[in-house]
Amino acid sequence: MKSLLKKIPLLKYAVIFIRIFSVKPNFFERLRAFIHFLLDYHLFKKSGKNKNYKLSTEDLFPRIYDKTTLTNIDPIYFLQNTWCAKKIFENKPTRHYDVGSQALMVGIISQFVPTTMIDIRPLSISLQDLFFIKGSITELPFRDNEITSLSSICVLEHIGLGRYGDPIDQFGSEKSAKELIRVLADNGNLYISVPVDTENKIYFNAHRAFTRDYVLELFKPLKLVEEKYIYGNDLINDYSPTRGFGTGLYHLKK
Repeated sequence: MKSLLKKIPLLKYAVIFIRIFSVKPNFFERLRAFIHFLLDYHLFKKSGKNKNYKLSTEDLFPRIYDKTTLTNIDPIYFLQNTWCAKKIFENKPTRHYDVGSQALMVGIISQFVPTTMIDIRPLSISLQDLFFIKGSITELPFRDNEITSLSSICVLEHIGLGRYGDPIDQFGSEKSAKELIRVLADNGNLYISVPVDTENKIYFNAHRAFTRDYVLELFKPLKLVEEKYIYGNDLINDYSPTRGFGTGLYHLKK
Protein backbone atom coordinates (compact mmCIF):
# COMPACT_ATOMS: atom_id res chain seq x y z
CA MET A 1 0.00 0.00 0.00
CA LYS A 2 2.83 2.40 0.89
CA SER A 3 4.46 1.81 -2.49
CA LEU A 4 1.19 2.54 -4.28
CA LEU A 5 0.58 5.75 -2.34
CA LYS A 6 4.09 7.01 -3.14
CA LYS A 7 3.19 6.87 -6.85
CA ILE A 8 0.46 9.51 -6.45
CA PRO A 9 2.24 12.81 -7.31
CA LEU A 10 0.10 15.18 -5.24
CA LEU A 11 0.31 12.93 -2.21
CA LYS A 12 4.07 12.61 -2.60
CA TYR A 13 4.48 16.39 -2.85
CA ALA A 14 2.34 16.79 0.29
CA VAL A 15 4.57 14.38 2.22
CA ILE A 16 7.70 16.21 1.02
CA PHE A 17 6.21 19.54 2.13
CA ILE A 18 5.38 18.19 5.59
CA ARG A 19 8.85 16.65 6.02
CA ILE A 20 10.62 19.86 5.01
CA PHE A 21 8.57 22.29 7.07
CA SER A 22 7.77 20.19 10.12
CA VAL A 23 10.05 20.69 13.10
CA LYS A 24 11.72 17.59 14.47
CA PRO A 25 11.71 16.46 17.18
CA ASN A 26 8.07 17.30 17.79
CA PHE A 27 6.85 19.76 20.40
CA PHE A 28 6.27 17.19 23.15
CA GLU A 29 9.72 15.65 22.69
CA ARG A 30 11.30 19.10 22.87
CA LEU A 31 9.27 19.93 25.98
CA ARG A 32 10.24 16.67 27.68
CA ALA A 33 13.92 17.25 26.90
CA PHE A 34 13.75 20.79 28.27
CA ILE A 35 12.10 19.61 31.48
CA HIS A 36 14.88 17.04 31.93
CA PHE A 37 17.40 19.83 31.45
CA LEU A 38 15.78 21.93 34.20
CA LEU A 39 15.62 18.95 36.55
CA ASP A 40 19.30 18.14 35.91
CA TYR A 41 20.25 21.77 36.52
CA HIS A 42 18.34 21.83 39.79
CA LEU A 43 19.94 18.54 40.88
CA PHE A 44 23.40 19.83 39.92
CA LYS A 45 23.00 22.98 42.02
CA LYS A 46 21.76 20.97 45.00
CA SER A 47 24.55 18.39 44.81
CA GLY A 48 27.16 20.62 46.45
CA LYS A 49 29.30 23.56 45.37
CA ASN A 50 32.62 23.18 43.55
CA LYS A 51 34.37 26.46 44.31
CA ASN A 52 36.78 25.96 41.41
CA TYR A 53 34.07 27.03 38.97
CA LYS A 54 31.58 29.83 38.61
CA LEU A 55 28.03 28.63 38.00
CA SER A 56 25.63 31.29 36.76
CA THR A 57 22.28 31.36 34.98
CA GLU A 58 23.73 33.70 32.36
CA ASP A 59 26.12 30.93 31.28
CA LEU A 60 23.51 28.21 30.74
CA PHE A 61 24.29 26.38 27.51
CA PRO A 62 21.66 23.62 27.06
CA ARG A 63 22.32 20.65 24.80
CA ILE A 64 19.05 18.90 25.40
CA TYR A 65 19.18 16.31 22.60
CA ASP A 66 22.47 14.64 23.52
CA LYS A 67 21.12 12.42 26.30
CA THR A 68 20.90 9.19 24.29
CA THR A 69 21.23 5.55 25.25
CA LEU A 70 23.59 4.82 22.34
CA THR A 71 26.45 6.77 20.76
CA ASN A 72 24.81 8.63 17.91
CA ILE A 73 26.74 8.03 14.66
CA ASP A 74 25.86 7.59 11.01
CA PRO A 75 26.88 3.97 10.30
CA ILE A 76 27.44 4.64 6.58
CA TYR A 77 29.91 7.49 7.09
CA PHE A 78 31.57 5.75 10.03
CA LEU A 79 32.16 2.49 8.15
CA GLN A 80 33.05 3.91 4.73
CA ASN A 81 35.42 6.56 6.13
CA THR A 82 37.29 4.07 8.33
CA TRP A 83 37.49 1.63 5.40
CA CYS A 84 38.95 4.30 3.10
CA ALA A 85 41.45 5.57 5.69
CA LYS A 86 42.65 2.03 6.42
CA LYS A 87 43.23 1.33 2.72
CA ILE A 88 45.28 4.51 2.32
CA PHE A 89 47.34 3.83 5.44
CA GLU A 90 48.03 0.27 4.26
CA ASN A 91 49.21 1.39 0.81
CA LYS A 92 51.39 4.22 2.20
CA PRO A 93 51.34 6.68 -0.74
CA THR A 94 53.76 9.60 -0.65
CA ARG A 95 50.81 11.91 -1.36
CA HIS A 96 47.04 11.42 -1.48
CA TYR A 97 44.29 13.31 -3.31
CA ASP A 98 40.61 13.37 -2.44
CA VAL A 99 37.66 14.74 -4.38
CA GLY A 100 34.65 15.91 -2.40
CA SER A 101 34.67 13.46 0.50
CA GLN A 102 33.74 14.35 4.08
CA ALA A 103 36.24 16.95 5.30
CA LEU A 104 36.76 15.26 8.69
CA MET A 105 37.95 12.05 7.03
CA VAL A 106 40.26 13.95 4.69
CA GLY A 107 41.68 15.99 7.54
CA ILE A 108 42.53 12.87 9.56
CA ILE A 109 44.15 11.19 6.55
CA SER A 110 46.27 14.32 5.97
CA GLN A 111 47.92 13.86 9.36
CA PHE A 112 49.42 10.57 8.16
CA VAL A 113 50.10 11.44 4.51
CA PRO A 114 50.13 14.90 2.83
CA THR A 115 46.70 15.23 1.26
CA THR A 116 45.14 17.58 -1.29
CA MET A 117 41.38 18.05 -1.16
CA ILE A 118 39.44 19.11 -4.26
CA ASP A 119 35.92 20.49 -3.87
CA ILE A 120 33.61 23.10 -5.40
CA ARG A 121 33.14 24.60 -1.93
CA PRO A 122 36.18 26.25 -0.33
CA LEU A 123 37.56 24.74 2.86
CA SER A 124 37.26 27.33 5.65
CA ILE A 125 39.95 25.90 7.93
CA SER A 126 43.67 25.30 7.54
CA LEU A 127 45.68 22.32 8.74
CA GLN A 128 49.29 21.28 8.31
CA ASP A 129 49.74 18.85 5.38
CA LEU A 130 46.16 19.41 4.19
CA PHE A 131 45.99 21.38 0.94
CA PHE A 132 42.91 22.60 -0.92
CA ILE A 133 42.16 23.19 -4.59
CA LYS A 134 38.80 24.55 -5.72
CA GLY A 135 37.60 22.40 -8.59
CA SER A 136 34.87 20.20 -9.97
CA ILE A 137 34.94 16.42 -10.18
CA THR A 138 33.60 16.70 -13.73
CA GLU A 139 36.65 18.80 -14.77
CA LEU A 140 39.52 17.89 -12.48
CA PRO A 141 42.52 20.27 -12.62
CA PHE A 142 45.07 17.51 -13.26
CA ARG A 143 46.87 15.95 -16.21
CA ASP A 144 46.06 12.50 -17.54
CA ASN A 145 47.54 9.65 -15.45
CA GLU A 146 48.88 12.08 -12.82
CA ILE A 147 47.57 10.82 -9.45
CA THR A 148 48.71 7.59 -7.79
CA SER A 149 46.37 7.65 -4.76
CA LEU A 150 42.84 9.04 -5.10
CA SER A 151 39.58 8.83 -3.18
CA SER A 152 36.04 10.10 -3.64
CA ILE A 153 33.80 8.77 -0.90
CA CYS A 154 30.04 9.23 -1.12
CA VAL A 155 30.35 11.81 -3.92
CA LEU A 156 29.56 10.47 -7.40
CA GLU A 157 25.90 9.85 -6.60
CA HIS A 158 25.29 13.56 -5.91
CA ILE A 159 26.82 15.14 -8.98
CA GLY A 160 24.36 16.97 -11.23
CA LEU A 161 21.43 16.99 -8.78
CA GLY A 162 22.05 20.53 -7.52
CA ARG A 163 22.13 19.53 -3.86
CA TYR A 164 25.52 21.07 -3.12
CA GLY A 165 25.36 23.98 -5.54
CA ASP A 166 26.70 22.07 -8.55
CA PRO A 167 25.10 22.51 -12.01
CA ILE A 168 22.15 20.30 -12.93
CA ASP A 169 23.40 17.46 -15.13
CA GLN A 170 21.67 14.17 -15.94
CA PHE A 171 25.06 12.57 -16.65
CA GLY A 172 26.94 13.95 -13.64
CA SER A 173 27.92 10.55 -12.26
CA GLU A 174 29.12 9.27 -15.63
CA LYS A 175 31.26 12.37 -16.24
CA SER A 176 32.72 12.11 -12.75
CA ALA A 177 33.74 8.48 -13.22
CA LYS A 178 35.47 9.31 -16.52
CA GLU A 179 37.45 12.12 -14.87
CA LEU A 180 38.60 9.93 -11.98
CA ILE A 181 39.76 7.29 -14.45
CA ARG A 182 41.51 9.92 -16.60
CA VAL A 183 43.64 11.42 -13.82
CA LEU A 184 44.48 8.12 -12.10
CA ALA A 185 48.05 7.03 -12.81
CA ASP A 186 49.01 3.60 -14.11
CA ASN A 187 49.06 1.24 -11.13
CA GLY A 188 47.31 3.98 -9.11
CA ASN A 189 44.71 3.26 -6.42
CA LEU A 190 41.17 4.67 -6.44
CA TYR A 191 38.78 4.37 -3.49
CA ILE A 192 35.09 5.20 -4.00
CA SER A 193 31.74 4.57 -2.36
CA VAL A 194 28.24 4.94 -3.79
CA PRO A 195 24.71 3.89 -2.84
CA VAL A 196 23.64 0.56 -4.32
CA ASP A 197 20.11 -0.66 -4.95
CA THR A 198 18.13 -3.24 -6.90
CA GLU A 199 18.25 -0.97 -9.96
CA ASN A 200 19.73 2.36 -11.01
CA LYS A 201 17.58 5.10 -9.44
CA ILE A 202 17.56 8.85 -8.82
CA TYR A 203 16.33 9.98 -5.42
CA PHE A 204 16.11 13.63 -6.47
CA ASN A 205 17.78 15.75 -5.22
CA ALA A 206 19.53 13.67 -2.57
CA HIS A 207 21.47 11.09 -4.58
CA ARG A 208 21.48 8.35 -7.18
CA ALA A 209 21.79 4.63 -6.49
CA PHE A 210 23.47 2.05 -8.73
CA THR A 211 23.60 -1.67 -9.27
CA ARG A 212 26.96 -3.36 -8.78
CA ASP A 213 27.15 -4.14 -12.50
CA TYR A 214 26.67 -0.51 -13.43
CA VAL A 215 29.34 0.68 -10.99
CA LEU A 216 31.85 -1.71 -12.54
CA GLU A 217 30.75 -0.62 -16.02
CA LEU A 218 31.31 3.04 -15.10
CA PHE A 219 34.87 2.29 -14.04
CA LYS A 220 36.02 0.15 -16.92
CA PRO A 221 38.87 -0.60 -17.60
CA LEU A 222 39.99 -0.34 -13.95
CA LYS A 223 40.65 -3.56 -12.04
CA LEU A 224 38.51 -4.33 -9.00
CA VAL A 225 40.80 -5.01 -6.02
CA GLU A 226 38.23 -5.12 -3.22
CA GLU A 227 34.54 -4.53 -2.66
CA LYS A 228 32.57 -4.18 0.58
CA TYR A 229 28.92 -3.38 1.23
CA ILE A 230 27.11 -1.61 4.04
CA TYR A 231 23.57 -2.73 4.85
CA GLY A 232 22.23 -1.16 8.02
CA ASN A 233 25.04 -1.41 10.58
CA ASP A 234 26.78 -4.32 8.86
CA LEU A 235 29.86 -4.22 6.63
CA ILE A 236 29.85 -7.36 4.48
CA ASN A 237 31.87 -8.73 1.56
CA ASP A 238 29.08 -9.45 -0.92
CA TYR A 239 26.59 -7.39 -2.90
CA SER A 240 23.11 -8.47 -1.83
CA PRO A 241 20.38 -6.97 -4.06
CA THR A 242 17.71 -8.77 -2.04
CA ARG A 243 18.61 -6.53 0.92
CA GLY A 244 17.64 -3.44 -1.08
CA PHE A 245 19.32 -0.08 -0.55
CA GLY A 246 22.89 -0.10 0.74
CA THR A 247 26.33 1.38 0.14
CA GLY A 248 29.09 -0.12 -2.00
CA LEU A 249 32.78 0.46 -1.24
CA TYR A 250 35.21 -0.18 -4.09
CA HIS A 251 39.00 -0.26 -4.29
CA LEU A 252 39.97 -0.01 -7.95
CA LYS A 253 43.36 -0.03 -9.65
CA LYS A 254 44.54 1.20 -13.06
